[in-house]
Amino acid sequence: MTEVGVAERLDRVRELVESAARSSGRSGKVLLLAVSKGQPASAIRAAYAAGQRHFGENYVQELEGKSAELADLSELRFHLIGHLQRNKAKVVVKHVSALHSCDSIALAEELDKRAAGLVIPSERRAFGDDPRLPVLAEINIANEPQKSGCNPAQAGALLDVIDEATNLRLAGLMCVPPLSDDPAASVPHFAALAALRDAHGGPARLPELSMGMTGDFAEAIAAGATVVRIGTAIFGARPPKAPRPG
Repeated sequence: MTEVGVAERLDRVRELVESAARSSGRSGKVLLLAVSKGQPASAIRAAYAAGQRHFGENYVQELEGKSAELADLSELRFHLIGHLQRNKAKVVVKHVSALHSCDSIALAEELDKRAAGLVIPSERRAFGDDPRLPVLAEINIANEPQKSGCNPAQAGALLDVIDEATNLRLAGLMCVPPLSDDPAASVPHFAALAALRDAHGGPARLPELSMGMTGDFAEAIAAGATVVRIGTAIFGARPPKAPRPG
């Protein structure tokens, strides 16, 4: 994907996101998170040059490498949206502006421990000007056994731990509905996440709802998403992985 191609696709996606928000009667802005997992640093640079500042990564090692390679981009904000193991928390907190995938009390406690003394620079902060690390609780909204995420019935305890943490800031909820080619199939799951937010303090306590991807972001926005995670519509298909040597 050329720099011009990324910029053109990004402009088109922005228009579609804004149109979906208008159609839904939304007054607040919807944050476009460009999912850059599997994409080269050059693609992120192209999107950054076109004004994009928030990028989503899934894998810690890839995040760490890109963070180093793109350190000259002073307003670059990485969001971790993939599953995080506790033993990698100490690495992640150094590189992210927000974390969308906190799925257990143990992980929340580890993140709080590792974020001690962390002050996110003002130019890299996400979801407001608080210098602490904003964390969203990932909810396994359909209780799929193969997926990470907190069981909805146990969300209250997890939210309380994040909320009471010294070095974290409770920012909201995130979900990934079951995979489907039909965007309408995601609608009940988006509604369930919005209802879960209402049951645990509403927007005042949980301002962000991170839900919706390339295929169903319009439905997510209609259901109340404040963050949509879009990758292929901006960057195209991910480049094939290089074969391992040997």
